Amino acid sequence: MSETKATRLEREITEGGAEVAILTLAHPPLNLFDQVMLDALIADIAELSARPPRAVLLRAEGKVVSGGVDVHLFDGLSVEQGAELWRGLFAQIIHPLEALPCPVVFAAHGLTLTAAFEIALACDIVLAAPRAKFGLVEIVVGLTPSMGGPQRLAERAGSGRAREFVMTGDRYDAATMAEWGVVNAVHEDVDTAAKELTYRLADGPTKAHAATKKIIESWRSGGVAHADSVTPEVSGALFGTDDLVGAVRSFLEVGPGKADYTGR
Repeated sequence: MSETKATRLEREITEGGAEVAILTLAHPPLNLFDQVMLDALIADIAELSARPPRAVLLRAEGKVVSGGVDVHLFDGLSVEQGAELWRGLFAQIIHPLEALPCPVVFAAHGLTLTAAFEIALACDIVLAAPRAKFGLVEIVVGLTPSMGGPQRLAERAGSGRAREFVMTGDRYDAATMAEWGVVNAVHEDVDTAAKELTYRLADGPTKAHAATKKIIESWRSGGVAHADSVTPEVSGALFGTDDLVGAVRSFLEVGPGKADYTGR
């Protein structure tokens, strides 16, 4: 468990024996992204990278997921310091989160602004409660979202929607985000739904999930042709995994959907 008060990192074991990590924002009253929160997240994500579980759930405690970033972080920064801030956050939070070799689920139960939403967009699957609202409101301080939000929102919703979302600085509800394809599903009890999904994914073929992420990342960086070029090796490597060998044997002997996976 993280020793900081801004986040809490816990590991649990599913009935199938898979390890799940639950990373909770716990920095009342608004889960603001100040230096304490950022340092805690950086440490937690470094731990997850060093010892990956078979699935990760990101969630938050309190009335909101996050009220945004503590603007004190930006006060008095030079051009060079501003650029270095964003480089560090990409290198220590966004990119390693995306690179985790397992499914990552984000649960939004309430207001989810700025950095929290950008982190959500770096996750594989985003679930939301009906009352959740999302916003990239950096225009209030003359800034554009700079932890990857605009480009990842454009990937999910299209560039026109991303421009609207960022330039207006408005807050959008969960139903709209689901309609745009940004939120995967809306659940009344999003915490329970997100935990159930994370456990289900953790019990699955983890190396196959990691391969899926690699293929999609190849598409993101180089398009369909690039993804096609890496797929044979990425998918071919799965034939050397215990999970594929065992699942194929299980399918042939007892039928589909009966295999147990170990993540190896």
